[in-house]
Amino acid sequence: MTTTETPGGTEESALSYEQARAELIEVVQRLEAGGATLEESLALWERGEELAGICREWLEGARARLDAVLDEDAEDTDEDNDDDADNDDAEADDEDGAGHGAG
Repeated sequence: MTTTETPGGTEESALSYEQARAELIEVVQRLEAGGATLEESLALWERGEELAGICREWLEGARARLDAVLDEDAEDTDEDNDDDADNDDAEADDEDGAGHGAG
């Protein structure tokens, strides 16, 4: 396995969210099955904590990306609404001006 930067910015084995989740499920199943020595169980628990952290980092990164996109969309919508309001004001001014010139 290669070492790369994970979403949280720390160097760890490069696992995708799906890989980390699948391995975490295996660890949990092995712990639930029992039969492991105390030392093996502790090692599995520690690995499970690492994997849960990797999954959490991926999910937090995904949430941050979604929030950024939603913020951009909200800003774009606000700008569009501002433009529409400006256009409505301009149209209202045109209608007012046309009405005054005819009278």
